[in-house]
Amino acid sequence: MRALQIAATGMSAQQTRVEVISNNLANMSTTGYNARRAEFADLHYQQATRPGSVTASDGTVIPAGVQLGLGVRPTAVSVTLQQGSLTATGGDLDVAIEGDGYLEIVLPSGISAYTRDGGLKRSADGLIVTSDGHAVAPEVVIPDDAHSISINAAGEVYGYFTGQTEPEILGQFTLANFTNDKGLEAIGSNLFLETVASGAPAIATPGQDGLGTLRQGYLEESSVDAVREITDLIKAQRGYELNAKVITAADQMMSATAQVR
Repeated sequence: MRALQIAATGMSAQQTRVEVISNNLANMSTTGYNARRAEFADLHYQQATRPGSVTASDGTVIPAGVQLGLGVRPTAVSVTLQQGSLTATGGDLDVAIEGDGYLEIVLPSGISAYTRDGGLKRSADGLIVTSDGHAVAPEVVIPDDAHSISINAAGEVYGYFTGQTEPEILGQFTLANFTNDKGLEAIGSNLFLETVASGAPAIATPGQDGLGTLRQGYLEESSVDAVREITDLIKAQRGYELNAKVITAADQMMSATAQVR
């Protein structure tokens, strides 16, 4: 009774879909989060009668044949790349990326990671870091006597000092771009790692080479659409129930077969 195994793959697929949706809903308030989508493909087919085969009687070619599908399998959990709306925070170190690009972060291991979360902080040494304390590359240090800073669209960081009319440039942020953003490896904490699928990062100044610009005092909200997620959740739940009914029907058929005398 192949229907049992086929329906089981369908239930597993819908369970995966629900897990992805639940992660999207859990990250509705995560800065710079992009929604994920579970993608599926049909499994291989059992060729009971191959299309185009010739009958033994008169040489007639069979136009369609008998191909029995054996279920479904997950192929990918793909990121839906979409710019989230910008929310004003007023924070000096809050920067939103308008357009493509990622901030480069240096992990404690020395490996570079990438993020769109612009909720930056200042360490005890004045170094600009992420919420987890990872330094932003290239490093920018804010002197203790700077009473305020400004960050322009090109990523230039200026410090304002008492007794000086003109600000002093402290450094400049850069952005990284990838040939295939969907190939980045998510490691949590809003961070991504370069992979063979993503390609090497192209580092440039914000606003150049197709990269976005920075906006100080704003953060990018999650791009999760709650209405769409709830709709997809209902569809996944109904799909799970239908596959469960197939298993029930197949079990009843097997029971009827066993009771035949």
